[in-house]
Amino acid sequence: MVNANLTLMQPRFSIQRTFKRRESIPLKNDNILWTIEVGAVRTFTLAEDGTIITLGFWGTGDTVGQPLACIQPYEVECLTDVEVCVLQSDECRNLNQLLLSHLHQTQSLLRIRSGQIQRRLQQLLDWLAFKFGHESPQGQLIRLRLTHQDIADALGTTRVTVTRLLGQLEQEGRIRWVKQYLLLARKR
Repeated sequence: MVNANLTLMQPRFSIQRTFKRRESIPLKNDNILWTIEVGAVRTFTLAEDGTIITLGFWGTGDTVGQPLACIQPYEVECLTDVEVCVLQSDECRNLNQLLLSHLHQTQSLLRIRSGQIQRRLQQLLDWLAFKFGHESPQGQLIRLRLTHQDIADALGTTRVTVTRLLGQLEQEGRIRWVKQYLLLARKR
């Protein structure tokens, strides 16, 4: 016998959409939440001078949307090809859990943005490996195609600095590129 209350607790997905890498997910209606079925996105805002401030990186199973952020502007950019389902915020029974997830990720990224830039980069790479990494014999493969500018935006630094530091890490054998993905070498 199926519990009727259990089915009422499940969110109702209404619209499925597909977006290409680097497309923005529209946020025309402030009450819409998007649940990521496949792929990864980043959320960001803009400072007064136009500088991008990364708010989070989100993957399969995560939910993003304006109701989860009290900030304007708020943008969602696809980092991969993405499949999402629209979830109306008034249909969502676990909004508290979604808010906590966003709060925890924002706090993690804010914590990474302090200290020396080399340490910040390593912490971000470790965090990305934890969230998006896939185990391989050589280490953690981050299946997320981030540009040097994407990483710089997340760290609050310049693309030139990120390029230089990634080059150093590659020379030290701590990272390497597999196709267009970053591989964090196993710690020795």
